[in-house]
Amino acid sequence: MVAITLPDGSTRRYEKPITGADVATDIGPGLAKAALAVRVSGTIRDLSAVIESDCDLSIVTRKDPDALELLRHDAAHVMAEAVQELYPGTQVTIGPAIENGFYYDFAREEAFTPDDLVKIEERMREIVDRNETITREVWEREKAIDHFKSLGEHYKAEIVNDLPTDEPVSIYRQGNWLDLCLGPHLPSTGKLGKAFKLSKLAGAYWRGDSRNTMLQRIYGTAWADEKQLKKYLTMVEEAEKRDHRKIGQEMDLFHLQSEAQGSVFWHSNGYMLWRALEKYLRRRLDSAGYQEVKTPQLMDASQWEVSGHWGKYRENMFVVPDEVPNIEDNAPVISGNAALMAMKPMNCPAHVLIFRQGIKSYRDLPIRMAEFGCCHRNEPHGALHGLMRVRQFTQDDAHIFCREDQIVDEVRRFCELLDTIYKDLGFEAYTIKLALRPENRFGSDEMWDKAENNLRDAVRLTGRATSEYGWEELPGEGAFYSPKLEFHLTDAIGRTWQCGTIQLDYVLPERLDASYIGEDGAKHRPVLLHRAILGTFERFIGILIEHFAGKFPLWLAPIQAVVCTITEDSNAYANDVATELRDAGLRIETDLRNEKINYKIREHSLAKVPVIVIVGKKEVEEQTVALRRLGGAAQEVLALKDAADRLAQESAAP
Repeated sequence: MVAITLPDGSTRRYEKPITGADVATDIGPGLAKAALAVRVSGTIRDLSAVIESDCDLSIVTRKDPDALELLRHDAAHVMAEAVQELYPGTQVTIGPAIENGFYYDFAREEAFTPDDLVKIEERMREIVDRNETITREVWEREKAIDHFKSLGEHYKAEIVNDLPTDEPVSIYRQGNWLDLCLGPHLPSTGKLGKAFKLSKLAGAYWRGDSRNTMLQRIYGTAWADEKQLKKYLTMVEEAEKRDHRKIGQEMDLFHLQSEAQGSVFWHSNGYMLWRALEKYLRRRLDSAGYQEVKTPQLMDASQWEVSGHWGKYRENMFVVPDEVPNIEDNAPVISGNAALMAMKPMNCPAHVLIFRQGIKSYRDLPIRMAEFGCCHRNEPHGALHGLMRVRQFTQDDAHIFCREDQIVDEVRRFCELLDTIYKDLGFEAYTIKLALRPENRFGSDEMWDKAENNLRDAVRLTGRATSEYGWEELPGEGAFYSPKLEFHLTDAIGRTWQCGTIQLDYVLPERLDASYIGEDGAKHRPVLLHRAILGTFERFIGILIEHFAGKFPLWLAPIQAVVCTITEDSNAYANDVATELRDAGLRIETDLRNEKINYKIREHSLAKVPVIVIVGKKEVEEQTVALRRLGGAAQEVLALKDAADRLAQESAAP
């Protein structure tokens, strides 16, 4: 007897083992037709999988959130079948589902072209129309290796050969085509539907190792229906228009070049934006009781060894010898002699060293220590991406040293500060996720229980620990020393970005011997809260550029207004206007060129200048200005003093 409990709490009992497909049919023909897979006690399995023991069970349909990964994995298989039909001799390697889509890596002497993608996509549609049955088979290891070798599929044979000896060799047959795969998969290719699109070509080393053969990767996207696909493709198109690298060039904000891989050259306009953001954030931190500090970028490697970062982040740290020649890259740290120094990849150990200066009392806590700290991480060349992934970056970092009884209130205060800052910066929507203990971690289970519960309690106090606000817990995603809250904001076109974090750390104060004198006169360890709101200035500015498509609110705009003349006779008055506006606190430029006014307006509009101040003969005579807003065709004529007052008010930071 097999007892199956359904999502509504009802139980169905069967005399013998039964497949998921049969359970769906038993429930009703409509569900059987819509079924894609089955969830057995939380695990997705094929519809054809036999259920032999009591379990909780639900049927996965296209409306199920888990269906997307299933559809995308099948899309990768259908693409691989299409490629091998169209281009015999091509070897398939690995093809997983990924965020928003899928890819497959192929070994082929001739390079694929964009025209090939059109052909492959059309053949994929034909395979969907064939409605090929998909079935799972388990093969003997040697049979699988011999089979793939006989087809010239040397990569597949290598994968099989490298499988653990106790792991079954799972093969999925799709019509006459088959592939090595763990599954699960749809019952047939017809269930995939046609809401997919191949997007781009790229190179990829076999198994991600640059010493191996370069393969050809084809990316695609797949969705539950055409409406979702169209929405996604529209978002991608809009994202390309908003690319921060393109807009950054148009607005003369920054550039990157090979002489400083992963570091940003900020131009005057870009650094004006940076300074406006930094000034706003500094004012908010000052009012929230933070003390700003500045710490060294280069520290003795022994410090990183004690903190635990050396063992975890060594390969991502820039390390230099200090007065000791011919140090080998993997030489041990020579503590005390400073044989190795490291550029800091984060600020926390340095902040602990400041905390340790002098005796701290329980009355001194909490101490909120902030730093716009410049850090370096040795990111791989292939991972670098504009402002979004760099090697040198500045964190809006802070560390809060507090007592146990202050944890929940400090985390709540941080959440409320972050909420107002995100809204000031134009991000109304964000979600909070709690990243829980990873498998490889420092500290006891008791410590992790306390830390995770404190973070939960703080978010509950803000009222955001509900599904309505996207609250989610992420098992295994915490740092090696602490659980953390992640803040994922949503931009203007619906993309999400993980920016803010707060981590509750009992480990580092212990490892770095931080203490305070308690009310009982004894030494106690402070709790350390690592927190950031923007994450890094570089990445957050990239997000801001794309969120606003370069059309920043007036207070953030690098150049807030340009004074443009219609004729040369207006030049002297234009300079007076610029002086008046600068005196009102605005960032102003003048355009006195001998060009037509429409040409000037078009040029400054492309540069995303929020306000164009136009002066001509009439404005000179009446001591007025004509204001033209970005994206508008109308002009508003105001007395110069009134215009200065209004723009000054509009440009005030929140």
